[in-house]
Amino acid sequence: MMDLGKLKEFVMNDNVFTVSVLIAIVSLFGSITFYKYNELKSVERNVESAIVKGIDPVAVRCAYANERDVVCVAYAASHNPQPSNKK
Repeated sequence: MMDLGKLKEFVMNDNVFTVSVLIAIVSLFGSITFYKYNELKSVERNVESAIVKGIDPVAVRCAYANERDVVCVAYAASHNPQPSNKK
């Protein structure tokens, strides 16, 4: 049977804790990078598909943008007809 004293000493070692935290941070960074890269590639494929179909690529780009994107705000303002008060 294993000696539990040596196992406990190994687990409580500062190097093991440091390596564990480092692995967690690197994994977090890698997963965020992977997510952002896939999101960018998805937008790229959809814009290329829109160009082939004759759809405005700026409209496709703005579908993925956040509400503070200046280009999309200007695009929406220029392409949104104002309601008229004529009766």
